[in-house]
Amino acid sequence: MTTTLPFRVLTVCTGNICRSPMAERLLQSELDIAAPNVFAVESAGTAAMVGSDMEPHIEGFVRVLGASSEGFAARQLTREILDKQDLVLALTREHRSRIVEIHPGLLKKTFTLRELARVLPHIDGARGVHPAERWELAIPLAMRSRTLHRAAAEDDDVVDPYRRGDKVFEEMRQQLVPAVQALVAWEKAHA
Repeated sequence: MTTTLPFRVLTVCTGNICRSPMAERLLQSELDIAAPNVFAVESAGTAAMVGSDMEPHIEGFVRVLGASSEGFAARQLTREILDKQDLVLALTREHRSRIVEIHPGLLKKTFTLRELARVLPHIDGARGVHPAERWELAIPLAMRSRTLHRAAAEDDDVVDPYRRGDKVFEEMRQQLVPAVQALVAWEKAHA
């Protein structure tokens, strides 16, 4: 298997100012520690607030959790962005459907963040191979395995906190952060 570096991961939400940038920055930060210079994590939105900074609550979460919010600008999801991805992580099932609608060829590389976090621990990651190759090998296994580990939509989706109260931002954090941690823990366990 020929692995191209970096292994590209895209996180996708609606406005690209809350959920997907938080997932992007936390994943990049943690994966850089686990496997330096292997992963390139980016984000985009299905109805992006193009050019906008992260929402202030999100920027605060990102910094408190040890990642950087510097240089972020929201961008619109396009076919061209999707063409470059090895793995796409949607923040809801609706986003996952939209991604596949734009780029049907990514059907087998697109999951919701929480879905992959639920399925991946059941996948035996290849040891003794480059991390990017390990993920390339794991994605088709995770795709097949997801039928064995189905969940309700609310268990796959990360709630949208935009223009909602602190309670919803906290709910979003409680859904998103453990999912990111599960993906990183899988990588560390198989390194």
